[in-house]
Amino acid sequence: MNNATRRTVLVGTAGVGAAAFLAGCGNSGGGGNSAGASGEIKTSDIPVGGGKVFEDQGLVITQPTAGSFKGFSATCTHQGCTVATVTDGTINCPCHGSKYSIEDGSVKGGPAPRGLAAKNLKVEGDSITLA
Repeated sequence: MNNATRRTVLVGTAGVGAAAFLAGCGNSGGGGNSAGASGEIKTSDIPVGGGKVFEDQGLVITQPTAGSFKGFSATCTHQGCTVATVTDGTINCPCHGSKYSIEDGSVKGGPAPRGLAAKNLKVEGDSITLA
């Protein structure tokens, strides 16, 4: 094998390893739910005092108080992992333990340098969509 071929193989292998690492960063377990086949999100899907992660849409929707729905990016601001769960008043990242408020997306714990980006929601009847 000549040097150019060896270099090509090594670079190609490194790229595959990096892609596998990045794919593993987005946790699909533990609360990473997606909307139904139609992509519609129902208000009844979002528990009062909690929320739900819609990994496919990169979205977290919370309901801090009855009838008040908030939307946030599902991408952790620490290293870009996908948050996985919403429990005990926080949105939780499984990678390094960052926690965010369900009320405003602000950092409540962990290494995250800033809060989750807010997403504008439109609530019509029992349906929630991005505005």
